[in-house]
Amino acid sequence: MVQASQGYEKTSRPGDGQQESARTAVANASTTVADTPPGTGHPSTRATSSGRVTSTIAPRTETGSRDRPAATAGPAARAKPAAKKREAYFDNAKYLAIVLVAVAHSWEPIMDGSRTTKALYMVVYTFHMPAFIVISGYFSRTFTARPHQLKRLVTGVAVPYVIFETAYSLLRWAGEKPHHLTISLQDPWFLTWFLIALFVWRLTTPLWQAIRHPLPVALVIAMLASFCPSIGTDLDLQRVLQFLPYFVLGLCLKPEHFQLVRRREVRMLTVPVVLAALAFSYVIAPSFASGWLYHNTSAQQLHHAWWTGPAMELGLFLCSMLLTACFLSWVPGRHMWFTVLGTGTICGYLLHGFVIKGLGFAGVFDNPWLSAPSGEVVVSVTAAAVVTVLCSPPVRRAFRWATEPDMAWAFRAGG
Repeated sequence: MVQASQGYEKTSRPGDGQQESARTAVANASTTVADTPPGTGHPSTRATSSGRVTSTIAPRTETGSRDRPAATAGPAARAKPAAKKREAYFDNAKYLAIVLVAVAHSWEPIMDGSRTTKALYMVVYTFHMPAFIVISGYFSRTFTARPHQLKRLVTGVAVPYVIFETAYSLLRWAGEKPHHLTISLQDPWFLTWFLIALFVWRLTTPLWQAIRHPLPVALVIAMLASFCPSIGTDLDLQRVLQFLPYFVLGLCLKPEHFQLVRRREVRMLTVPVVLAALAFSYVIAPSFASGWLYHNTSAQQLHHAWWTGPAMELGLFLCSMLLTACFLSWVPGRHMWFTVLGTGTICGYLLHGFVIKGLGFAGVFDNPWLSAPSGEVVVSVTAAAVVTVLCSPPVRRAFRWATEPDMAWAFRAGG
């Protein structure tokens, strides 16, 4: 899924502050090195008779005496730390995942009677939301509930939830017959559940980082939820709990884990894995209940014995992580034409639902041709194109008031 707007950034590692030899200083004289933070009071550098230099090195003056010291480098002259930048890899992953989300949503109204489409739908649904949630957890690792983080959580997640849950309720009122307006922030409709889930997950991040074995604990909670129909639908708590392990897994991941899945040998292994998943899904498609993939109900509500809930929860977690690793292994790490669109996935996620549901209420998906192979291709390409436009910078700017409101008036200064 989608992550609310975050600073997915990495910074360059500071220098180690050790002294260098005069030979190294001359070799790097064209670059100003600031190993010492500004304001420490260290003098500017000159080579000494022992061949040692201080940590701040300035280019040697070619004119004048050989022993003439270099000009003092003040704070303004010191090299500034490398500017923070977004990692193209994660923006690419988010964009590709949101395209799969939109395409899978467009298949739902037309896949009845098509075994192939349902098999594709099952495979995509097994990993597209887990991939989004894992990335969301990975970039929530630094959340410690500091005031500015809580402000960002409110303005980037809670307020958009209120706005879009209200908007989707109005859409449902206008589209469904008989018309009956019900706006309940306790019962998320369609895709707004992710925002309330992300709000809860991120608030609990300090707890998961404090306990010794967070992932096994989260898995047990998800498995218990899968056979507890009494949990109900308030705040879509079933989804919050059953998808929790994916978020906690993201909290546990490190950069080297993403580097590992991007190795060439791993990419080669993904090919037979995906082919096997497609073949298996095709075999079980007619009898498989898609409700297992939504993680929003208990086993009893799907008319299965209670013990199948924990078994399916654990099995789906393993399958989802395997396919998520396959997906992440093929995400390009370099800057692509769609990289910038990865910064606007919150818009693409929240807005494409209006298109899907609007067309459904209008009866567009009732056209039999759309259920034919050629129609399914057209629907898929159209959904990908629409969500791409919705992720674009102009659309993101146009809807920033709803997805990233400033709301400085609501918080104390310095928060």
